[in-house]
Amino acid sequence: MGWHRAGFRLYWRWKSRRRGGRPRVTSEVRELIVRLAQENTGWGAPKIHGELLKLGFDVSERTVARYLRRVHRRGDPKSSWLTFMKNHREMIAALDFFTVPTISFQLLYCFFVIDHQRRRILRCNVTAHPTACWVLQQLRETFTGEEPYRYVILDHDAKFNSEIISFLKSTGLHPKRTSVQAPWQNGIAERWVGGARREILDHVIALNESHLRRLLREYVAYFQEDRIHDALDKDTPNHRAIEKRPSATAMVVSSARLGGLHHRYSWREAA
Repeated sequence: MGWHRAGFRLYWRWKSRRRGGRPRVTSEVRELIVRLAQENTGWGAPKIHGELLKLGFDVSERTVARYLRRVHRRGDPKSSWLTFMKNHREMIAALDFFTVPTISFQLLYCFFVIDHQRRRILRCNVTAHPTACWVLQQLRETFTGEEPYRYVILDHDAKFNSEIISFLKSTGLHPKRTSVQAPWQNGIAERWVGGARREILDHVIALNESHLRRLLREYVAYFQEDRIHDALDKDTPNHRAIEKRPSATAMVVSSARLGGLHHRYSWREAA
């Protein structure tokens, strides 16, 4: 694992080397971003970016979002977002991508959809070519229009284009995009990605697409049937039943999960 991680860091550092890049933002633009943010309650990066474009400034929305993080805003949009998440969690699903390098440094893209109320994984699949058409097919197999969800949280990934948004709306869902560079707004999905990395992907190097798909399939089964969640009052997404000790001679036995990385414990009568 050590040499693979070090090799991948070197490979990605070489691939991400600077090749010119955009010019630095002038002090005039920085001051204008601060002014627009302070004078207009509720204006986020998209609105401020649009206003700057109308004034003839050549600046990206990502740059505007970066400077907005340093601005003291009226009100507390973070509190409003968390209130929305708390009040509607039984009607919310979230979707996202994360990447996993194979042993040959090929990047594979893992797509998943997660339910907010019980943390159930509604869909999980892997591809080397994450096109919008591929994502649309995954969503067709996930949302049929009969689910109890009303909102879907997603970020500004280019793969989630207008066709994806139109499909979600046609099934009765309301897409809710997170702010630029604000992963905390999709915290349930981000937490699942972190758990998947810590509990399986940091311990096994994926050989290829089919191998990674099998690893994730096993992890999803463990996550939903066996893994205890503090947020679910020490329960699992699929409601793991409490086992009573069948007799005084019964013993606690362990069953290996994920190749022995984790275990599930239950009672068994002594032989």
